[in-house]
Amino acid sequence: MRPFAIAGIQMKVSAVTPNVEMMKLKLDITMNLYPWVEMVVFSELCGYGPLTHTATHIPGDFEHQMQALAKKHNIWLLPGSIFEKHDDKIYNTATVINPDGEVVTRYRKMFPFYPYEVGVTPGSHYCVFDVPGVAKFGLSICYDMWFPETIRTLAVMGAEVILHPTMTGTIDRDIELSIVRAMAAVNQCYLFDVNGLESGGNGKSIVCGPDGRVIYQAEGNEEIFPLELNIERVRRSREYGVLRLGQPLKSFRDHIGQFNIYQPGAHLPYLNSLGPLIKPTKMEALAKLKMKENEYEPPSGPTGYKGFGEL
Repeated sequence: MRPFAIAGIQMKVSAVTPNVEMMKLKLDITMNLYPWVEMVVFSELCGYGPLTHTATHIPGDFEHQMQALAKKHNIWLLPGSIFEKHDDKIYNTATVINPDGEVVTRYRKMFPFYPYEVGVTPGSHYCVFDVPGVAKFGLSICYDMWFPETIRTLAVMGAEVILHPTMTGTIDRDIELSIVRAMAAVNQCYLFDVNGLESGGNGKSIVCGPDGRVIYQAEGNEEIFPLELNIERVRRSREYGVLRLGQPLKSFRDHIGQFNIYQPGAHLPYLNSLGPLIKPTKMEALAKLKMKENEYEPPSGPTGYKGFGEL
């Protein structure tokens, strides 16, 4: 299998005005500087910023503009994500576009950043797609990664490269960097994480290989980072082990039936004792909430989410 070149674009994101024209400029610059790049990835919510009032229908104008750019430059394009308005719900949705300008697939973020990413409904489907002659790719967005089951599922579905647009501007970014390394190692895959700047995050985009080692880490400034990935490294890791040592995917396969907490109807008294998913509050209010802990019941429905209103 031949190597495959991906460029991440870490750019400033405004919450006040659309960032689409700057995305176009950054993409033009990228392809002028690095015409050998075959895929470009932007950060989460890069197009219109982090406020849900920008939600729009998909397909729509943003996606159409990105399709034209992918075809113009003959590249695979992941233009981050935007808030999607669908019926009476809002999703955080990413689109995958091929070099012919065709939408190959879309992905709705499965784990919105509750209780902070208010008013956003979780998606329910995993996303993998093929780049013919190269590899199978998986798509994950930001907080999804904090739930190891999501990345593991993509790996079990065959993903060898996981693309991860994110929008992290909080003080836990260093924790996320360690999670990227861990997820790449335990799933024996490339993990390509692209963060934004200003309203779109605090940078530090990171790319790790199937042994969990850092291939590249950006700083806190605007950057274009093109990298050529050798997919054969994933296949050798999965066959022979991480650094020719542990073989976590094979071990997971051989013991997959032992995880009783995932069985339908599993009794989870400790998790239910943790109380509702709400923002931390002042100690006085927290004390009152603690008094009601015994009355707490997990929300109904497949996601356990009842909604918090819109930003």
